Amino acid sequence: MSLYKRLQESEPGAETEPSPDTGNKAGGAGDSGGAGNKQSALTGLAAAQRLKAASAGDSPGRRDPIRDELRKRIHQSLIAEIGPTLYESQPDQEELRAKVQEQLLAALAKERTPLSAADRAQLIEEVTDDILGYGPIDPLLRDDDVSEIMVNGPDSIYVERSGKLTKDPITFVDEAHLRRIIDKIVGQVGRRIDEASPMCDARLPDGSRVNAIISPLTIGGPFLTIRKFKADPLQVDDLIRFGTFDANAARFLQACVVGRLNMIVSGGTGTGKTTTLNVLSSFIPSDERVVTVEDAKELQLHQDHVLCLETRPANIEGRGAVTIRDLVKNSLRMRPDRIVVGECRAGEALDMLQAMNTGHDGSLTTVHANTPRDTLSRLETLTLMAGFDLPVRAIREQMASAIDVIIQIARLRDGSRRVTHITEVQGMEGDVITLQDVFLFDYSAGVDDSGRYRGTLKPTGIRPKFAEKLTSEGIKLGPETFRASGGAMGAS
Repeated sequence: MSLYKRLQESEPGAETEPSPDTGNKAGGAGDSGGAGNKQSALTGLAAAQRLKAASAGDSPGRRDPIRDELRKRIHQSLIAEIGPTLYESQPDQEELRAKVQEQLLAALAKERTPLSAADRAQLIEEVTDDILGYGPIDPLLRDDDVSEIMVNGPDSIYVERSGKLTKDPITFVDEAHLRRIIDKIVGQVGRRIDEASPMCDARLPDGSRVNAIISPLTIGGPFLTIRKFKADPLQVDDLIRFGTFDANAARFLQACVVGRLNMIVSGGTGTGKTTTLNVLSSFIPSDERVVTVEDAKELQLHQDHVLCLETRPANIEGRGAVTIRDLVKNSLRMRPDRIVVGECRAGEALDMLQAMNTGHDGSLTTVHANTPRDTLSRLETLTLMAGFDLPVRAIREQMASAIDVIIQIARLRDGSRRVTHITEVQGMEGDVITLQDVFLFDYSAGVDDSGRYRGTLKPTGIRPKFAEKLTSEGIKLGPETFRASGGAMGAS
């Protein structure tokens, strides 16, 4: 039954408010209208109230199929009318939005379905978001407090705020609706997702990282994960304010970058490796030529002389793939002063180590690992994935020679992201690479009443061996930088 007919049937209750007498005598037997009229009025009122609740979306997570059907029709009508305009290379966004809303109002005028002012406004917003943006998740993308969006099918969306996961009441209409949004996102960066290639990494125009996976690999609908990056990237002052590290550690890291030390940022998923790498990259002097290599562009360097390279997946015939390793090799021929690799995941680790050992000092990359010692083990494994039968000792000598500093990041139980280790790679002792912690996070400070860690990143009191190299570069670090203040001391 159409919404219009349902409204017509419930017209007495929908159009007029019940009188006080009617409400007060709901259980009485002596109404002037008689039991039959009274029952009819009550039935109409109840139907109107149910319809109003459904239209207004009073039940979170439940959708009104009548309004969804109307939305689908209007959406298709608009695509037919202004479809070519949407795919122009550089459409004017304000002009396009005005045109969409004009056509939307015209399409609504042709519909016989009556809508309240609130429903009408909500429908206009939803369809506009579908056509010009990314549908129901558009408000979440505009929300600065949301750092990650996890779509677990059309009816289940979770978001991360302040390091904590919560379920959001918004939903997609159905799986087809979600697939349209996924196709739109990956298509904007020249990638595809289908049954032949059911997994895809992409990015939004603001650099936010996107991962999508669809059937037949998923059960319960397509899955979409978006890690947001702010349009105005976080600076070192922001990380100090958040407690990621303190001002003393920030000055030390800046000295390491300017002094052209090779650095690796290590941590688990979602710990803030890319954000920290972005901040470290901001310390690179503006007169140096920097080449960045990433799966999907996320780094936002503000220096003038930056060349950004991005991988390419295989085409529908399985050809034409360009990997990070291919790009790292090519970057060596581009006369870089520094190479910044978004993340080492496979054999490119070998090429990165060779670049660090052949005159590209000051290079930066990230690795998935839980401790500085695990970082070396992980790099060893990744290097073996390059396909060469290299002796383990040779790999370790390469790492000991190439890497100067490991920065370990963790996401703690309170949801905060903290640098827990700044560790020097000192060299080889026998077959073991020697590590020395220069800064350590002070877990002994405990937590406050709200469960937030009180600890900060503190120096261990040990002056790193590479301090001499920094001095030769004209960078002097005073003894106060490394003076222990009651924190832990440690060697790995």
